[in-house]
Amino acid sequence: MLYVILAVYLAVTIGIGFYCHNKNSSVADFVLGGRNVGGWITAFAYGTSYFSAVVFIGYAGQFGWSYGVSAAWVGIGNAVLGSALAWLILGKRTRIMSKQLNAATMPEYFEKRYNSKGLKLVSAVIVFIFLIPYTASVYNGLSRLFGMAFNIPYEVCIIAMALLTAVYVILGGYKATAINDFIQGIIMLIGIAAVVMCVIGNKGGFTSAVDQLNAISDNVTPSGTLGSLFGPDPINLFGVVILTSLGTWGLPQMVQKFYAIKDDKAISRGTIISTFFAFVVAGGSYLMGGFGRLYGSADPAEAAETGRVFIEKGANGKLVYDSIVPAMLRAALPEFLVGVVVVLVLSASMSTLSSLVLTSSSTLTIDLIKPYVKGGMDDKKQIFIMRLLIAAFLTLSVIIALNPNTYITTLMSISWGALAGAFLAPFMYGLFSKKITKAAVWTSFIVGVGFTVVHMFIFSLGFFPEATKAAASMKLNMASPINAGAIAMLLGLIIVPIVSSFTKVKDTEYTDKIFDEFNAELKAK
Repeated sequence: MLYVILAVYLAVTIGIGFYCHNKNSSVADFVLGGRNVGGWITAFAYGTSYFSAVVFIGYAGQFGWSYGVSAAWVGIGNAVLGSALAWLILGKRTRIMSKQLNAATMPEYFEKRYNSKGLKLVSAVIVFIFLIPYTASVYNGLSRLFGMAFNIPYEVCIIAMALLTAVYVILGGYKATAINDFIQGIIMLIGIAAVVMCVIGNKGGFTSAVDQLNAISDNVTPSGTLGSLFGPDPINLFGVVILTSLGTWGLPQMVQKFYAIKDDKAISRGTIISTFFAFVVAGGSYLMGGFGRLYGSADPAEAAETGRVFIEKGANGKLVYDSIVPAMLRAALPEFLVGVVVVLVLSASMSTLSSLVLTSSSTLTIDLIKPYVKGGMDDKKQIFIMRLLIAAFLTLSVIIALNPNTYITTLMSISWGALAGAFLAPFMYGLFSKKITKAAVWTSFIVGVGFTVVHMFIFSLGFFPEATKAAASMKLNMASPINAGAIAMLLGLIIVPIVSSFTKVKDTEYTDKIFDEFNAELKAK
């Protein structure tokens, strides 16, 4: 049954890729679907790109274990801040500005909004480098689930998923991605609801499960906190909410969905749909993860006594958090529902992967390669180059993902921290104010990437163990890549207006023309 469900899903996915293959006659078609995508399709594309195996396997497992049912606040934040407010504040303005500037990628937006080729080149490099660890984190989570369901070696899973993604994206581009996202989104909504009911139902219902959580304690977690409203560590929980919610405002693969949407009515419709989608999928995933300790134990004696799954520690001495959700699913779900979950996570991950590789390949082709090709490149050549780069991008991400000791949350946090830390503030402020200067944008790039990279070398790579020990004693865990990513974003939001107030816009005539046309179209709508 499991193999039949999986085979049907894969056949439909690849079939859509073939169906859309001949519909990509231009770069705009391949990258943006001709800027004519409706609200339902865009909302599901946004949601399925947002939530993948990273959330369902990695984040739900780790933060559910750490914060209990209060981890559901992360899902609520994703719905309100990461979806509803993102659409309301950025949606319309991004659609109009990107169309007016004729920008197909975020680096193109920076070039044409701030009249700087240098910003385009540097932002393109940032996009390519820091989307790779995010892609690796998706492979990581997906492979762990497949290993649980099919007993397939981790390395085989990763390579197989890379090949499937390559076929899927190379064939169909954005149109295939958008159609598949809609189908995948439906599967995710139904699957998450079923899984949450099973996980809670197997422990006697919600009230009984929460009471059982409150009875759990250890050296770090006091009794009565895992089932409480704000959990054992609300400060660090807030850092997770900020990273995973505000981060979407500055991620190229998320913002680009607004480039492709058809009109204002589609934006209004998409706002409601994407918010509902996030409440169900993200809220359900984190709530499910909150009951992880009822199914797993880090103590082998306790695991044997209670019948829970023993959660082993990795080579670094920390729990293998990415194995928590697969252990829960193995214990809580009947076999036929395991098949649904496998397709659910595969659906979420394939849509995210397609969005990531399409964003990276289009950025490199349009922003780094095309400007330096003598005689230019027609659409056919650009699409060909994009397809080659998709293969190269997937290969690099697979190499990183083949290190199973790298946690999903660490990979994603580094990626989101650098990208959103660098891009969020200059992208958003650039839609609202003509006073934002190139100096402020450069500062945001340097601070966002610099802060993330320095933090990675000090803490994630362990080059300075003394700093890690010192950070461990602080209430706000400065060693956490989650908190580092959140701080990088907030720094950008503070720094960009400050630097802009001390520097001047040199191309005032150019900027005034952009905003005169932009404001005119805003009023016309």
